[in-house]
Amino acid sequence: RVQVVESGGGLVQAGGSLRLSCTASGLTFDDYAMGWFRQAPGNEREVVSCISWSNGATYYADSVKGRFTISRDNAKNTLYLQMNSLKPEDTAMYYCAVASTYYGDAYFLGSDVDYWGKGTLVNISS
Repeated sequence: RVQVVESGGGLVQAGGSLRLSCTASGLTFDDYAMGWFRQAPGNEREVVSCISWSNGATYYADSVKGRFTISRDNAKNTLYLQMNSLKPEDTAMYYCAVASTYYGDAYFLGSDVDYWGKGTLVNISS
């Protein structure tokens, strides 16, 4: 059975950093694109960043470009999101997502997701 588990969320002050991790089991990790989505109260879930399964291609939402870095360690079945220069508007539940995509594709939509984690809460104080 596939399990996707996030960790690393917490409460930090604006300007601080956090690193989220996501471990996926029960699947062939390097066959899947991986991504991070987030959902703030009252808002729809949005894509934050994705990374392809094939060539390391990445996608970042404009709101996080230059501040967040996505990476994956296929040997550890783990996805990371390094978040720097955090802002109060980054406050949200962050979800790890697993998706089947074509070679070289990093970006995917929520409707493309095969498996979701349960989320980890990121709270940025001003």
